[in-house]
Amino acid sequence: AARASNGGAAPPDLSLIIKARHTREDYVFSLLTGYQEPPAGVEVREGLHYNPYFPGQAIAMAPPLYDGQLEFEDGTPATLSQMAKDVVTFLTWAAEPEHDERKRMGMKAFIVMSLLSGALWYAKRVRFSAIKTRVVKFEPHNKA
Repeated sequence: AARASNGGAAPPDLSLIIKARHTREDYVFSLLTGYQEPPAGVEVREGLHYNPYFPGQAIAMAPPLYDGQLEFEDGTPATLSQMAKDVVTFLTWAAEPEHDERKRMGMKAFIVMSLLSGALWYAKRVRFSAIKTRVVKFEPHNKA
């Protein structure tokens, strides 16, 4: 059904599209919000839509989002840019669902390493204070 509704082309797996693009979220957001009429002098074949952010500027996918397409429970206006932002936020999460846990674990590791570094610095200072403060005198023997 997805192939038939997409003009015979299989729909892409979008779970990693955010990580796959150099501009990350900006590309998908621009692609979703960038549909427009082609400028004068630009021909777009039948069944294609003009989008300046897509390579080649002609894309087979029809504009997937429209203003007022859905209703948010909290009363947020369902503008094209708001819905595109929500889609991009979800795709970012789908690309890295472990992101938040990894950041939390990194913060814990940073705190533990900081405390461990402080303890080791103090232990080194106490351990070597006797060596650092001793005086070594050289007294040559007189050969007379």
